[in-house]
Amino acid sequence: QVRLVESGGGVVQPGGSLRLSCANSGRPYDMGWFRQAPGKEREFVAAIRWAGGDTFYGDSAKGRFTIARDNAKNTAYLQMNRLTPDDTGVYYCAAGNPELLTSLQYDYWGQGTQVTVSS
Repeated sequence: QVRLVESGGGVVQPGGSLRLSCANSGRPYDMGWFRQAPGKEREFVAAIRWAGGDTFYGDSAKGRFTIARDNAKNTAYLQMNRLTPDDTGVYYCAAGNPELLTSLQYDYWGQGTQVTVSS
């Protein structure tokens, strides 16, 4: 049984940083991060393959966010730097073997963690 538990969200000032964690209690999978702002669709942020560790980023994350994983702990991380108010939203962790890592076709989802960027 796969259960994903996210942590690390909170309130941060513009220009600040946060690190999100996603612990997977089940078998290892490719993992992704998505976010959803109020009134908007869920969008791809970043993903990392279980085998090889290849990483992928959405346009909004490139150059500011870094995805990583600790296979021994079966945990994925999202380091977010230079945050802006546009980064505000609920961040979801996902796990699975989607054909396209940037799509929503993951098998398992976490409950989400709120990130608020505000002065």
